Amino acid sequence: MAGIDQHTLAPSPPERRAFDLPEVARVFGWGLIAWAPVIVLLVAWEIFARSGAVTPFLLPPLSRVLERMASELTSGELFVAVGLTLWRALAGFAISAVLGVLIGLAMARVRFFYWFFDPIISIGFPIPKIAFLPIIVLWLGFYDVSKISMIAFNTIFPIVTATVVGVYAVEKEIIWSARNLGTSERALLWEILLPAALPQIFTGLQVALPIALIVGVLTEMAMGGYGVGGTMQTASRMADSLGVFAGIIEIAIVGYALVKLMAVLRRRLLKWHQEAQEPTTA
Repeated sequence: MAGIDQHTLAPSPPERRAFDLPEVARVFGWGLIAWAPVIVLLVAWEIFARSGAVTPFLLPPLSRVLERMASELTSGELFVAVGLTLWRALAGFAISAVLGVLIGLAMARVRFFYWFFDPIISIGFPIPKIAFLPIIVLWLGFYDVSKISMIAFNTIFPIVTATVVGVYAVEKEIIWSARNLGTSERALLWEILLPAALPQIFTGLQVALPIALIVGVLTEMAMGGYGVGGTMQTASRMADSLGVFAGIIEIAIVGYALVKLMAVLRRRLLKWHQEAQEPTTA
């Protein structure tokens, strides 16, 4: 044994995975195919804007819009505008998420809360909540409190509805089994019903998040101040079409990033659920 070479006993280092060029090309190719409609639209925008069929005021070329965004990025204006819009949208979304889930759980488990909130939700859901903006301004003014309140008011309805539907969808046999085992009402709610309803709740959150961003931009346009919506409104009043189109692209990029982040968060938090094992396009 002493004569055995020690190098033969040492574990061999793990082999480095070779760079799989065909796999990278396949992924890149599928990515191009998935984004082909957007790429075609952007190229058509650039060609049509430079064709002379419209004036640069009505439709500036995409390249000039991107140059405007680059200058705003260099000056720091882009970070300020996007940051303020994101802060208001996410603050209102967070408030509506907490209150919406709590109200939904209460409605699903307590008959009094269902009796009280169901008519309000039924009437308020289809109403364009942006019509309440003048009242919010009268009550709370033109600052962040009114904008965040308006966002929360618009986004709470789909969250409440999704929570109620999710809790009602839990199989009754599970609830009966838990009660037969002596599970308390609080443990039943937080350890069984809420986890089982999480997929449906996340669906409501995914619906509410883009609404929060949309309402945030609309309230900034209506009330003024800093933010992407306020910047676009100011650019429109100054006949600055580059600024308006730059704001549209900026908010589109931010909205897409938020939707994708929410989809990633859903997959991470619902690893235990069967939907994580199913193919998804998110």
